[in-house]
Amino acid sequence: MNLFSYRKRYGKRLQRLVVDGGFSCPNRDGRVATGGCTFCSNEAFHPGYTRGKSIAGQIEAGKAFHQQRGRSADGYLAYFQAFSGTYADLDTLERRYGEALAVPGVCGLVIGTRPDCIDREKLRLLSSLKERGSIIEIEYGIESVYDATLRRVNRGHDFACTRKAFEMTREAGLEAGGHVILGLPGETREMLVAEADILNSLPVNWLKFHQLQIIKGTPMAREFSEHPEDFLRPGPDEYVGLLADIIERLRPDIAIGRIASSVPPRFTDAPWGLLRHEELLRRLEERLRQG
Repeated sequence: MNLFSYRKRYGKRLQRLVVDGGFSCPNRDGRVATGGCTFCSNEAFHPGYTRGKSIAGQIEAGKAFHQQRGRSADGYLAYFQAFSGTYADLDTLERRYGEALAVPGVCGLVIGTRPDCIDREKLRLLSSLKERGSIIEIEYGIESVYDATLRRVNRGHDFACTRKAFEMTREAGLEAGGHVILGLPGETREMLVAEADILNSLPVNWLKFHQLQIIKGTPMAREFSEHPEDFLRPGPDEYVGLLADIIERLRPDIAIGRIASSVPPRFTDAPWGLLRHEELLRRLEERLRQG
């Protein structure tokens, strides 16, 4: 398994610091739709240090947060994670990215966004930052390769849009990763394994896999309560087996950046208890060795 590693890629340990850049989302503000994706609750994924601060203030608070936990770093990457990190005009993007890059110790940006919130002008801006010496990475929310699923979760774009975003990003000389949710309603295990072949066709550098977490108060939580039979709900060992089958089909050059996600237990009705990411990774590596 090709695990994503900053030390391997850049020769030093880099720490991502989550930043809320104050962006919105086109399927929340009415441009595409309202209500957002049915699974989405940004509050569940935001560390407390991002609240009520400027971009620079968030980064400094993030540094202190990780330093207090003994996590040393040779540099930092500002991770624009909240909502869609390219959903603004060019002047606004340049100001907000520039504020992050001006903080001492920050050597680059990770931009989390939607495939329908990117265009060649925005990619040229990011390419120019890379040419000036900054590390620039883009992470697109793929979520699913199936259009029927994307419609069902109110994603607001189709998979052709995702493919175009990755192709434009590669043409701009930038690296991009993608997030994939395993277990969205209507998708079977066979569909999820077959998804690997479609992901292989994208010019993607790394992938992050997330088990579906049903967050309290979301439209998906209501859907799950009404139609639980539409949801694949594997336990940890079943999930590891699913991941193994997917990863074995992926191109070997695609790095694996994450194999699961977690939110505080108060946000979800179906947590995996105290199972740590490190233990899940150990089980996956053991499963892959067994073949």
